[in-house]
Amino acid sequence: MKLNEIIKFLDDEMPRDLALSNDNIGFMGDYDLNQDIKSIKIFMDLYPKDDNFDENTLIITHHPTLFTPKTPTFTIHSNWDIIKGGANEALANKLNLEIVESFDKKTNIGRICKSDYKFNEIKEIILDNFHDVNIVNKPKNDKPIKKIGIISGFGLKNPDYIKMAKENNLDILISGDLTQETAILAINLDLTLIDLGHHNSEIPGLYYLKKIIEKLDIDCEVIDKNPINKLQ
Repeated sequence: MKLNEIIKFLDDEMPRDLALSNDNIGFMGDYDLNQDIKSIKIFMDLYPKDDNFDENTLIITHHPTLFTPKTPTFTIHSNWDIIKGGANEALANKLNLEIVESFDKKTNIGRICKSDYKFNEIKEIILDNFHDVNIVNKPKNDKPIKKIGIISGFGLKNPDYIKMAKENNLDILISGDLTQETAILAINLDLTLIDLGHHNSEIPGLYYLKKIIEKLDIDCEVIDKNPINKLQ
Protein backbone atom coordinates (compact mmCIF):
# COMPACT_ATOMS: atom_id res chain seq x y z
CA MET A 1 0.00 0.00 0.00
CA LYS A 2 1.22 3.50 -0.83
CA LEU A 3 2.30 5.72 2.04
CA ASN A 4 -0.19 8.43 1.07
CA GLU A 5 -3.05 5.90 1.20
CA ILE A 6 -2.07 4.85 4.73
CA ILE A 7 -1.88 8.45 5.88
CA LYS A 8 -5.33 9.18 4.44
CA PHE A 9 -6.67 6.21 6.41
CA LEU A 10 -5.02 7.46 9.61
CA ASP A 11 -6.33 10.98 9.08
CA ASP A 12 -9.84 9.63 8.57
CA GLU A 13 -9.64 7.54 11.75
CA MET A 14 -7.77 10.09 13.91
CA PRO A 15 -8.19 13.53 12.33
CA ARG A 16 -5.20 15.79 12.83
CA ASP A 17 -7.44 18.79 13.40
CA LEU A 18 -8.52 17.26 16.72
CA ALA A 19 -5.02 17.76 18.13
CA LEU A 20 -4.18 20.57 20.51
CA SER A 21 -3.02 23.69 18.69
CA ASN A 22 0.59 23.52 19.95
CA ASP A 23 1.04 19.81 19.28
CA ASN A 24 3.69 18.58 16.85
CA ILE A 25 1.97 15.81 14.92
CA GLY A 26 2.06 14.36 11.43
CA PHE A 27 5.25 13.62 9.48
CA MET A 28 8.55 14.04 11.29
CA GLY A 29 10.43 14.68 8.03
CA ASP A 30 10.03 14.89 4.25
CA TYR A 31 9.22 11.50 2.73
CA ASP A 32 8.16 10.05 -0.61
CA LEU A 33 4.39 9.68 -0.31
CA ASN A 34 4.27 7.30 -3.29
CA GLN A 35 6.56 4.67 -1.76
CA ASP A 36 5.18 1.23 -0.98
CA ILE A 37 4.77 0.33 2.69
CA LYS A 38 4.78 -3.34 3.70
CA SER A 39 5.12 -3.06 7.50
CA ILE A 40 4.26 -0.59 10.26
CA LYS A 41 6.10 -0.26 13.59
CA ILE A 42 4.40 1.58 16.47
CA PHE A 43 6.59 3.25 19.10
CA MET A 44 5.79 5.40 22.10
CA ASP A 45 9.13 7.18 21.56
CA LEU A 46 11.62 6.68 18.74
CA TYR A 47 15.36 6.79 19.41
CA PRO A 48 18.06 7.25 16.76
CA LYS A 49 19.42 3.73 17.33
CA ASP A 50 16.00 2.29 16.37
CA ASP A 51 15.76 4.25 13.13
CA ASN A 52 17.15 1.36 11.09
CA PHE A 53 14.21 -0.13 9.18
CA ASP A 54 14.12 -0.76 5.45
CA GLU A 55 12.52 1.59 2.97
CA ASN A 56 9.19 -0.28 2.97
CA THR A 57 8.49 0.45 6.65
CA LEU A 58 6.39 3.20 8.22
CA ILE A 59 7.07 4.18 11.83
CA ILE A 60 4.18 5.60 13.86
CA THR A 61 5.08 7.30 17.13
CA HIS A 62 2.88 8.62 19.89
CA HIS A 63 5.35 11.27 21.03
CA PRO A 64 6.99 13.61 18.51
CA THR A 65 10.59 12.68 17.78
CA LEU A 66 13.54 14.81 18.90
CA PHE A 67 15.37 14.19 15.60
CA THR A 68 14.46 13.76 11.93
CA PRO A 69 14.16 10.02 11.22
CA LYS A 70 15.34 8.63 7.90
CA THR A 71 12.58 6.01 8.05
CA PRO A 72 9.17 7.53 7.22
CA THR A 73 7.76 8.53 10.61
CA PHE A 74 4.30 9.83 11.43
CA THR A 75 3.20 11.03 14.88
CA ILE A 76 -0.30 10.65 16.33
CA HIS A 77 -0.37 12.41 19.70
CA SER A 78 -3.10 14.54 21.33
CA ASN A 79 -5.58 13.64 18.58
CA TRP A 80 -5.25 10.03 19.78
CA ASP A 81 -5.61 11.11 23.42
CA ILE A 82 -8.75 13.11 22.65
CA ILE A 83 -10.64 10.94 20.18
CA LYS A 84 -13.38 8.60 21.31
CA GLY A 85 -12.05 5.04 21.20
CA GLY A 86 -8.45 6.20 21.66
CA ALA A 87 -5.89 6.21 24.45
CA ASN A 88 -8.22 7.04 27.32
CA GLU A 89 -10.76 4.39 26.37
CA ALA A 90 -7.92 1.87 26.21
CA LEU A 91 -6.82 2.78 29.74
CA ALA A 92 -10.40 2.60 31.06
CA ASN A 93 -10.82 -0.83 29.50
CA LYS A 94 -7.57 -2.03 31.07
CA LEU A 95 -8.92 -0.95 34.48
CA ASN A 96 -12.43 -2.38 33.93
CA LEU A 97 -13.97 1.09 34.25
CA GLU A 98 -17.05 2.48 32.48
CA ILE A 99 -16.62 5.94 30.98
CA VAL A 100 -19.43 8.42 31.55
CA GLU A 101 -18.00 11.74 30.30
CA SER A 102 -14.88 13.71 29.42
CA PHE A 103 -12.63 14.98 32.19
CA ASP A 104 -11.55 18.30 30.67
CA LYS A 105 -14.64 19.53 28.83
CA LYS A 106 -12.71 22.22 26.93
CA THR A 107 -10.17 19.91 25.31
CA ASN A 108 -11.78 16.45 25.71
CA ILE A 109 -8.59 15.27 27.44
CA GLY A 110 -9.17 12.49 29.97
CA ARG A 111 -12.32 10.69 31.05
CA ILE A 112 -14.49 10.40 34.15
CA CYS A 113 -15.59 6.85 34.98
CA LYS A 114 -18.17 5.46 37.36
CA SER A 115 -17.18 2.80 39.85
CA ASP A 116 -18.92 0.29 42.09
CA TYR A 117 -15.62 -0.83 43.61
CA LYS A 118 -14.24 -0.47 47.07
CA PHE A 119 -10.68 0.79 47.17
CA ASN A 120 -9.13 -2.63 47.81
CA GLU A 121 -10.89 -3.93 44.66
CA ILE A 122 -9.71 -1.16 42.35
CA LYS A 123 -6.24 -1.46 43.92
CA GLU A 124 -6.15 -5.15 42.99
CA ILE A 125 -7.17 -4.41 39.39
CA ILE A 126 -4.46 -1.75 39.08
CA LEU A 127 -1.71 -3.93 40.55
CA ASP A 128 -2.72 -6.87 38.34
CA ASN A 129 -2.10 -4.73 35.26
CA PHE A 130 0.61 -2.22 36.18
CA HIS A 131 3.92 -2.22 38.04
CA ASP A 132 5.81 0.55 39.89
CA VAL A 133 2.58 2.29 40.89
CA ASN A 134 2.69 5.26 43.28
CA ILE A 135 -0.15 6.64 45.38
CA VAL A 136 -0.88 9.87 47.23
CA ASN A 137 -3.47 9.99 50.02
CA LYS A 138 -4.25 6.27 50.19
CA PRO A 139 -7.86 5.52 51.26
CA LYS A 140 -8.92 2.73 53.58
CA ASN A 141 -9.44 -0.57 51.80
CA ASP A 142 -13.20 -0.61 52.43
CA LYS A 143 -13.85 2.93 51.19
CA PRO A 144 -16.44 2.98 48.36
CA ILE A 145 -15.04 4.50 45.16
CA LYS A 146 -17.77 6.10 43.06
CA LYS A 147 -15.99 8.39 40.55
CA ILE A 148 -12.55 7.90 39.03
CA GLY A 149 -10.76 10.22 36.64
CA ILE A 150 -8.28 8.83 34.12
CA ILE A 151 -5.85 10.76 31.92
CA SER A 152 -3.41 8.80 29.79
CA GLY A 153 0.10 10.18 30.13
CA PHE A 154 0.75 13.53 31.72
CA GLY A 155 -2.25 14.34 33.91
CA LEU A 156 -0.67 14.31 37.36
CA LYS A 157 1.88 17.03 36.67
CA ASN A 158 -0.84 19.60 35.96
CA PRO A 159 -2.07 21.39 39.13
CA ASP A 160 -5.16 22.59 37.25
CA TYR A 161 -6.14 18.97 36.62
CA ILE A 162 -5.78 18.17 40.32
CA LYS A 163 -8.11 21.07 41.15
CA MET A 164 -10.48 20.02 38.37
CA ALA A 165 -10.64 16.50 39.79
CA LYS A 166 -11.65 17.90 43.17
CA GLU A 167 -14.26 20.19 41.59
CA ASN A 168 -15.75 17.13 39.87
CA ASN A 169 -15.95 15.28 43.22
CA LEU A 170 -13.67 12.49 42.05
CA ASP A 171 -12.49 9.93 44.56
CA ILE A 172 -9.36 9.07 42.58
CA LEU A 173 -7.41 10.55 39.66
CA ILE A 174 -5.30 8.02 37.76
CA SER A 175 -2.59 9.15 35.32
CA GLY A 176 1.19 9.64 35.10
CA ASP A 177 3.92 12.23 35.74
CA LEU A 178 3.27 12.84 39.45
CA THR A 179 5.27 15.71 40.94
CA GLN A 180 5.99 16.87 44.47
CA GLU A 181 3.88 19.98 43.89
CA THR A 182 0.80 18.08 42.73
CA ALA A 183 1.17 15.45 45.46
CA ILE A 184 1.10 18.14 48.15
CA LEU A 185 -1.82 19.86 46.44
CA ALA A 186 -3.79 16.60 46.39
CA ILE A 187 -3.17 16.01 50.08
CA ASN A 188 -4.39 19.53 50.85
CA LEU A 189 -7.54 18.85 48.78
CA ASP A 190 -8.06 15.37 50.27
CA LEU A 191 -7.86 13.76 46.84
CA THR A 192 -6.27 10.40 46.02
CA LEU A 193 -3.80 10.29 43.11
CA ILE A 194 -2.53 7.07 41.53
CA ASP A 195 0.55 7.39 39.33
CA LEU A 196 0.98 4.59 36.78
CA GLY A 197 3.85 6.41 35.07
CA HIS A 198 3.57 8.28 31.78
CA HIS A 199 4.62 5.42 29.52
CA ASN A 200 2.63 2.73 31.32
CA SER A 201 -0.60 4.73 31.29
CA GLU A 202 -0.33 5.25 27.52
CA ILE A 203 0.89 1.84 26.32
CA PRO A 204 -2.60 0.25 26.34
CA GLY A 205 -3.59 2.88 23.78
CA LEU A 206 -0.87 1.78 21.37
CA TYR A 207 -2.32 -1.72 21.28
CA TYR A 208 -5.74 -0.20 20.54
CA LEU A 209 -4.07 1.78 17.74
CA LYS A 210 -2.59 -1.45 16.36
CA LYS A 211 -6.08 -2.96 16.09
CA ILE A 212 -7.25 0.00 14.03
CA ILE A 213 -4.23 -0.16 11.71
CA GLU A 214 -4.69 -3.89 11.19
CA LYS A 215 -7.79 -3.03 9.13
CA LEU A 216 -5.29 -2.21 6.38
CA ASP A 217 -4.07 -5.82 6.28
CA ILE A 218 -0.45 -4.69 6.68
CA ASP A 219 2.00 -6.30 9.10
CA CYS A 220 1.91 -4.16 12.24
CA GLU A 221 3.89 -4.38 15.50
CA VAL A 222 3.97 -2.42 18.76
CA ILE A 223 7.54 -1.99 20.03
CA ASP A 224 7.30 -1.28 23.76
CA LYS A 225 10.38 0.45 25.15
CA ASN A 226 9.93 2.29 28.44
CA PRO A 227 12.70 4.88 28.84
CA ILE A 228 12.48 4.64 32.65
CA ASN A 229 13.72 1.45 34.25
CA LYS A 230 14.45 0.31 37.79
CA LEU A 231 18.03 0.46 39.05
CA GLN A 232 18.92 -3.12 39.96
